[in-house]
Amino acid sequence: MSSLPYDEMSLAEGAVRPHYRAFADWLHRTDSAHIAQKRDEAERAFHRVGITFAVYGEDAGTERLIPFDIVPRIIPADEWRLLETGLKQRVRALNLFLEDVYHDQKILKAGAIPAERVLGNSQFRREMAGMDVPGGIYAHIAGVDLVRAGAGEYYVLEDNLRVPSGVSYMLENRRMMMRLFPELFATRSIRPVQHYPDMLLENLRGVAPKGEDDPTVAVMTPGAYNSAYYEHAFLAQQMGVELVEGQDLMVQNDTVFMRTTRGPQRVHVIYRRVDDDFLDPLAFRPDSMLGVPGLFAAYRAGRVTLANAIGTGVADDKSIYPFVPDMIKFYLAEDPILNNVPTYMLYKPKDCEYALANLAGRAGTACWWVPQRPPPSARPFVRASSRRRTNTSRSPRWRYRRARRSSTPDSRRATSTCGRMSCRARTSTWFRED
Repeated sequence: MSSLPYDEMSLAEGAVRPHYRAFADWLHRTDSAHIAQKRDEAERAFHRVGITFAVYGEDAGTERLIPFDIVPRIIPADEWRLLETGLKQRVRALNLFLEDVYHDQKILKAGAIPAERVLGNSQFRREMAGMDVPGGIYAHIAGVDLVRAGAGEYYVLEDNLRVPSGVSYMLENRRMMMRLFPELFATRSIRPVQHYPDMLLENLRGVAPKGEDDPTVAVMTPGAYNSAYYEHAFLAQQMGVELVEGQDLMVQNDTVFMRTTRGPQRVHVIYRRVDDDFLDPLAFRPDSMLGVPGLFAAYRAGRVTLANAIGTGVADDKSIYPFVPDMIKFYLAEDPILNNVPTYMLYKPKDCEYALANLAGRAGTACWWVPQRPPPSARPFVRASSRRRTNTSRSPRWRYRRARRSSTPDSRRATSTCGRMSCRARTSTWFRED
């Protein structure tokens, strides 16, 4: 991995990259005051509509407007084909891994992944053992974070398979760009994105319980105070389905119903944006006020489909991330198309030795997951670096991700916040060219 930043628009000698030339010419011709005016117009529109996201733990306020960048990231068609193929390969392997670990556990028996990393992980749901899900699909929607290094190569920063969010901001960003700068789309061949809600609805209806010709789909939200509530409401509205909270649903005879003014209506597919622990107080956390009593029993009985499936968190846990390339080789007999960010697993003596030797110079940008207290020799460095405790595995270990420079400040900040891409990186304008 190159240590130099990647310039999306310009080559090393300063010339504009071919796929950016038309945009660069437009940017050069357009008055800066006009661009500033359009940016202000976008922010006012986002504020009026309420397109916001929340950042937990911040004192400056609970909600922010989505960042809006006039300069898009243009992905040429050949690069997009590579990304599309690589992402499909990765998500296919992750789904096969989930089906395997909840059934035969072949990959664990083969020793490709240490069994304790999976079976000792708090995101491994023993309640799902032996349970078949429709089509064998556990992760119906996946959010894969990418970064770009100095030579232009893409790396996978992390996989999000539990309740991935952020797509609504991308859709609204594109809509705003088309509204403010229609001339950009008139002169370029840009693939559309507005059909995403239709594809999502088709995907969800396609995994309904067998025998249902006209399944009812609902989006389940924790409520208006959730950080991604805008997206929950947006996707429900765009798909033309109901947005429900736990209190709007009930279970009778292992069948889920939605309370309506016309009486109970059966629900066949729930696109849930509620974490596993809070879905059903009878099966998981008994103090949950967000879930539906009996929902898991209905799910096990095959009377309702949950997307994404319960237990997908074991596949996107930080301790499992280093093994995704091994999953691809094990299940698909293929080499990974998209590589992981170079990662050191500190239960390995050589990795631990390297990390400790290099911490002093990297403490400001290195990324740590520390489920248990580190030894005294490492604590000063851990305090100086990001210490967000995101790892949920019960087995003791540390993990160190090598600091690197990538194409945007947002991606660099993602590294210093333990692998979570910032909303700016998720919601900036991406143009996919034909």
